[in-house]
Amino acid sequence: MEIIVCIKQVPGTSEVEVDPETGVLKREGIDSKMNPYDLYALETAMRIKEETGAKVGVISMGPPQASVIIEEAFMMGADQGILLSDRKFAGADVLATSYTISQGIKALGNPDIIICGKQTTDGDTAQVGPEVAEFIGIPHIANVRQIVEVKDKSIVVEMDMAHTVEIAEMQYPCLITVEKEVGQPRLPSFRLKLATKGRNIPMMSLNDFKDKDENNYGLNGSPTRVLRIFSPEANTDRETWRGSSDELAQKLARKLQELKFV
Repeated sequence: MEIIVCIKQVPGTSEVEVDPETGVLKREGIDSKMNPYDLYALETAMRIKEETGAKVGVISMGPPQASVIIEEAFMMGADQGILLSDRKFAGADVLATSYTISQGIKALGNPDIIICGKQTTDGDTAQVGPEVAEFIGIPHIANVRQIVEVKDKSIVVEMDMAHTVEIAEMQYPCLITVEKEVGQPRLPSFRLKLATKGRNIPMMSLNDFKDKDENNYGLNGSPTRVLRIFSPEANTDRETWRGSSDELAQKLARKLQELKFV
């Protein structure tokens, strides 16, 4: 069995500048980390690997320095990793990002299972996983909170729907996106850190893809544009009220009505 986990490097701080012209985050020179939700995707892959002996690879898209999160994946047990890195991929929106990742996965082969975290902390769209599956042309299930059973030709999962919890079975190849409830991620292993130190991390560029049309990638392939993005303003205003419990309850009710909370 072959498993591919999609991971992403995200800012490790909320103090990130935005390019006023493109609306793209300026990621240079800021602390970064692996997207927290992707740690749950990796943990899911590791548990399937322990049960079935599967081979686990990771794929990420970003600048060359994003290779550090692939090294972290090695320390958690991933067998191989690849980085999609090309200036022509820069500035991609959700659609262009999904298409780029799908092309990278196609170039690698045909994994049985693709696992993604629910969403990223710098985008929060929760759309990339399902869109990757659609571009590849495979079935997918989002919001998976438990792997019920891994069979020879299919996987049974429990998914958290809006008002219900459902169990579904899906044939390989397929894609799932996982919730935090799927299992606590393991810590990176110092032993694996030593064992995988210096492991080669191949990079793929547009020239390695079957589709080499630049209009399908990066800003060129992005049908959406960010018109405005900004950091929320901190509101430190506060009021101190004194009085009996009945008086305070009435003041609070009037204030909530004034603010249109009720």
